[in-house]
Amino acid sequence: MSTTDRGVDQYPGVGRVLVIIPTYNEADNIRLIVDRVRTAVPAVDVLVADDNSPDGTGAVADEIAAADPAVHVLHRPGKQGLGAAYTAGFAWAAERDYDAVVEMDADGSHAPEELTRLLDELAEHDVVLGSRYVPGGKTVNWPAHRQAISRTGNLYVRLALGMPMRDATGGYRAYRTPILDKIDMGSVSSQGYCFQVDLAWRAYKDGFRVAEVPITFTERERGKSKMSSSIVREALWRVTVWGFAARWQSLKRVVAGNGATEKRPGNSAG
Repeated sequence: MSTTDRGVDQYPGVGRVLVIIPTYNEADNIRLIVDRVRTAVPAVDVLVADDNSPDGTGAVADEIAAADPAVHVLHRPGKQGLGAAYTAGFAWAAERDYDAVVEMDADGSHAPEELTRLLDELAEHDVVLGSRYVPGGKTVNWPAHRQAISRTGNLYVRLALGMPMRDATGGYRAYRTPILDKIDMGSVSSQGYCFQVDLAWRAYKDGFRVAEVPITFTERERGKSKMSSSIVREALWRVTVWGFAARWQSLKRVVAGNGATEKRPGNSAG
């Protein structure tokens, strides 16, 4: 890894990497998580995308950025959802020619010490999902009801969309930036954790190379979870719609193919 000039550091096989950390009321966590990222992988840059947190998270992030040129802050006007924060972060990265972006929560549930696992795999893939549900992946101190919702949701995603990923709802993942343009980020309206399913689904159906690597997901120790029933309902509704649409398109292709075969000369009996 080159560390001669700030802003041109390279991760082997990947290039310039930006870790995007969305925040809303994470003043107790942001300093610790940024420090862990910078210690674990010094070659990456960090962007804190703060949604005008009432608890002053943005101001804390500004202090961190003032002391470390590898840390940047994107101040957003208000709470607009996880998907909007990441979309803004992706655009910020594209404007500055980063080769890859990483999604990471601010609360410590995603271990920065496992970041190299995702980036090493990204050298051979377009998208890498940190997975709790592949061999080697696990959850720590997670309430049973949350784990049940997550496992059931991921099973439903696999059945409804027919994609093989074990953890399509997880928020610890890495993308090569060129594919974000190719999957048309401008048309993504999903918020909450459905945003994660949406991007994984688009990447998979568009034929990009998607891999999963095991991670340890640890329940936050400080602050309040952003999960809500409305987030779950949005994901259920959207995945159902996407699943029906995909099957309808598949059925139309089969019917069209059969029709073309029937009209081809030489197919009639006698």
